Amino acid sequence: MAGPLDRRLLRESPAARAHLRFAVALGLASAVLIVAQAALLASIIDRGALHHASVGALEGSLLALGAVLLLRAALTGGFELSARLGAAGAMSELRRRLARHVLRDGAVAAGAQVRTGELAAAAVQGVDSLQAYFAGYLPQLVLACAVPVAVLGWAFYVDPIAAGILAFTLPILILFMVLVGKGAREQAEGRWSALTLLSAHFLDVVKGLPTLRAYGRERAQAQTLSAVGERYRGETMATLRVAFMSAFVLELCAMIGTAMAAAAIGIQLAGGHLGLTAGLTVLLLAPELYGPLRLVGQQFHAALDGTGAAERIFAALERPTAVTAAKDPVRPVVADPARRPLVLDQVSYAYPGRPEPVLEQLELELKPGEITALLGPSGSGKSTIARLLMRLADPDEGAVRCGGCDLREMDLRGWRQQIAWVPQRPQLFTGTVEQNLLLGSAEADRHRLGRALRDAGAAEFVERLPQGLDTLVGEGGRRLSVGQRQRLALARALLRDARLLILDEPTAHLDDSNTGRIAASLAAIGAGRTTLLIVHHPALAEQAHHVHRLAAPRPGLVSA
Repeated sequence: MAGPLDRRLLRESPAARAHLRFAVALGLASAVLIVAQAALLASIIDRGALHHASVGALEGSLLALGAVLLLRAALTGGFELSARLGAAGAMSELRRRLARHVLRDGAVAAGAQVRTGELAAAAVQGVDSLQAYFAGYLPQLVLACAVPVAVLGWAFYVDPIAAGILAFTLPILILFMVLVGKGAREQAEGRWSALTLLSAHFLDVVKGLPTLRAYGRERAQAQTLSAVGERYRGETMATLRVAFMSAFVLELCAMIGTAMAAAAIGIQLAGGHLGLTAGLTVLLLAPELYGPLRLVGQQFHAALDGTGAAERIFAALERPTAVTAAKDPVRPVVADPARRPLVLDQVSYAYPGRPEPVLEQLELELKPGEITALLGPSGSGKSTIARLLMRLADPDEGAVRCGGCDLREMDLRGWRQQIAWVPQRPQLFTGTVEQNLLLGSAEADRHRLGRALRDAGAAEFVERLPQGLDTLVGEGGRRLSVGQRQRLALARALLRDARLLILDEPTAHLDDSNTGRIAASLAAIGAGRTTLLIVHHPALAEQAHHVHRLAAPRPGLVSA
């Protein structure tokens, strides 16, 4: 957990740094205005009460006091505006970096141990909690540093005795804040751990709900969620108890310090050793001395969720990515895999945490414009080869080349734009069938959609849907069978008109009839592009120009 000021958050976020600079400027101006307000108010009371000054004689001081009050109100509004803008900018930057790191840079695809539920909680609810950090905690932290210096400096100038009492009590208050803050941090860590556990478990349950219902296990999961939720409730209540207790302790210390200063001022006034203006000034400044410290202690509890989420987000950002983009690409134009051969040259690759490599000294060539089929048992490295070709991972040894150029020396985004991929478990999104298909090509018309559906063997079942292409499907393809989702994903990939088509078990969930249709369409599917076909079904492998077999446990290439 970060300390009072998260340096990484400020270092990594330009919006946060700009907000902090603006908050410091406003804090220094506020400190000056607080002292000016107390001095003006004390002078007005002294002149009016003891010297019977008229309103006309006090007009200049009253106008100055009014101007100071208006400026303080304006600065408070500036704090609020800066806080909201800084929080919005920093939250957007953090979410963008996290999504880019996990999705585009391939941390998940590379086999990194990423807890999806924890990242989701941090990226959504946790980042939202940064609003309290920027809007409340950070401005108060600036005021807690600037205001006591200004207040004590002026108090020592007008009354060294009372100022000495205030200066003595101030470290005691800070000590209590540190002690309470440590306890609150521990409670916040426990609360956040319970929240991430609840988020991760709930996400897993939602994803597997159809399977749980099929086996009658949904009630057991409801009990588990209830138990985890109860733990989160207990951690939250414990955090609130610490927060309320810390507020009481800070209020008590501030009250005792103010009372001691007031007693010293009263004794000096009674003995004639101190003027009323000086005494009132210090007395009015005493609450302003403790006020920012009390408020920063209160805001600290609200900001703990945001800093805890930032801690986990930065931990995720510090994980090594599966691939690294070339800083100076050798070729400004990415090689065309439909015209140049794709070669895996002495490639070895092992997943993180696994001692045995899944690929070892592998040699493989995909000829341009032709279909290459990969056969082999599960775990032999077929899907790993697809990931290396898509640069969702980079080889530990050897290289993947297109036209003699290492893929690591090409522009990552440009290379991936040439690829269409149909995984074993394709993803469909909430929307109509047509909207899901148009993700492959937004410009495709109904004629192209129909041709892609026919080539993918999906035309007949789409016509039987209640609204055809306008039928609404749920997240993950709900309302459709696994085979139907796979055929739609294949049609979507065909619409991309990609130069490299990678099909990972495209008929794994289809019957023999639909498998035969896709096998008959393979020639049309692979026309004008290089195709990698990962299959178990011999009917598909027979349609390929080249068939290669991978053997387990140490895969080596054997031509069939």
